[in-house]
Amino acid sequence: MGIHYDYKSTRGEKAMRKEAKRKARLEQKKAKRNLKSKSEESEEKKMHDIQKTITLEDLTNPDKN
Repeated sequence: MGIHYDYKSTRGEKAMRKEAKRKARLEQKKAKRNLKSKSEESEEKKMHDIQKTITLEDLTNPDKN
């Protein structure tokens, strides 16, 4: 009986588990990618205006954005 008997009877169940695992990994990657893209957008907002000259106050004042 052994392994050959169990293979065909559990093949569908194993395939479903494998597919579910693959989909879960893809969802995690999508969520991680979306999180990274949102953080990159917020970094762009923090950048200093290129056209404006940087003054000493810009560098030393922590309250100024």
